[in-house]
Amino acid sequence: MRATIERATLLKSLSHVQSVVERRNTIPILSNVLIEASENGQIKLTATDLDLQIVETFAADVETAGATTVSAHTLFEIVRKLPEGSQVQLHAADSRMAVNAGRARFSLSTLPRDDFPIIAEGDLPTSFELPAASLIQIIDKTRFAISTEETRYYLNGIFLHVAEDDAPVLKAAATDGHRLARVTLPRPDGADGMPDVIIPRKCIGEIRKLLDEAGEANIQVDLSASKIRFTFDNAILTSKLIDGTFPDYSRVIPTGNDKLLRIDPKAFSQGVDRVATIATEKTRAVKMALDNDKITLSVTSPENGTATEEVPGEYKNDSFEIGFNARYLMEILGEVEGDLVELHLADGSAPTLIRENDKSSALYVLMPMRV
Repeated sequence: MRATIERATLLKSLSHVQSVVERRNTIPILSNVLIEASENGQIKLTATDLDLQIVETFAADVETAGATTVSAHTLFEIVRKLPEGSQVQLHAADSRMAVNAGRARFSLSTLPRDDFPIIAEGDLPTSFELPAASLIQIIDKTRFAISTEETRYYLNGIFLHVAEDDAPVLKAAATDGHRLARVTLPRPDGADGMPDVIIPRKCIGEIRKLLDEAGEANIQVDLSASKIRFTFDNAILTSKLIDGTFPDYSRVIPTGNDKLLRIDPKAFSQGVDRVATIATEKTRAVKMALDNDKITLSVTSPENGTATEEVPGEYKNDSFEIGFNARYLMEILGEVEGDLVELHLADGSAPTLIRENDKSSALYVLMPMRV
């Protein structure tokens, strides 16, 4: 194999594929990226961790077609440190690959392409398109609530499913047991009858990186009960799905919370952040005392002392106190785009419903803390 590629093109593709490759591998070839150069002037890079696979294609000057595998992180670091605008020459032969650019010369060891594992997709019967903006919305408004507890593996991703509300919809939800985030979008054509799926956290992270460069494009989504594939302009991401049952989260969304607080999310979040400065990691709880149009935030820390701040808000119900985890509350408020957020409360021990208004596509549920 012999090919010449512009550094910027190679670096961009390598940055995508190398982040799929795990740093520590017991199987040496999983540290490598598969590089395939074809006679029609295309280079295809493939990387996998056996659960997630990315394939990226771009144009190059191919002198001799061929394929090899080489350390993904090493090649990425080499190309990253090469001068801008340089032309990178790749030449693979006899279990070595030469990487040359300007006066720089590298010789890397390779492993045979026949040993490289490819994820067998099988049949993916459900197929639909989503605008990049919709996929960004699904990910950004839910992924902070994904659980990191490996024992509850079925919560380690975003749950995607269809439902029949007033109209056919596609819903995405994530929860860690302390908070729940859900986004509802109109159901795309082709998603009818789609199986309920849980997309793993790592796959979500890789899609999000690719979406930053997708612009206004539509992303093709193909899935079965066990695999999902996202097709971008020049990249294809295939992932195994989490084999588990997501809990019936609709049961924890409160419907009878009759105490309504309307407040500016930015001012509220900044107030929470300020009083939480003295909170220790163990006592991340911020107490919120609600009175007639008066909201008082307070934190008491045995080590550091106390902090209080009044924040303006609209509240007309009975006065009571409730405590929240400061970080969880701020993460939810950070996803609210408007100038007002609604908190639907019941009492100090019941879950609170948070949303922009009754027409917003996203809603959040936050469990209170004892303070």
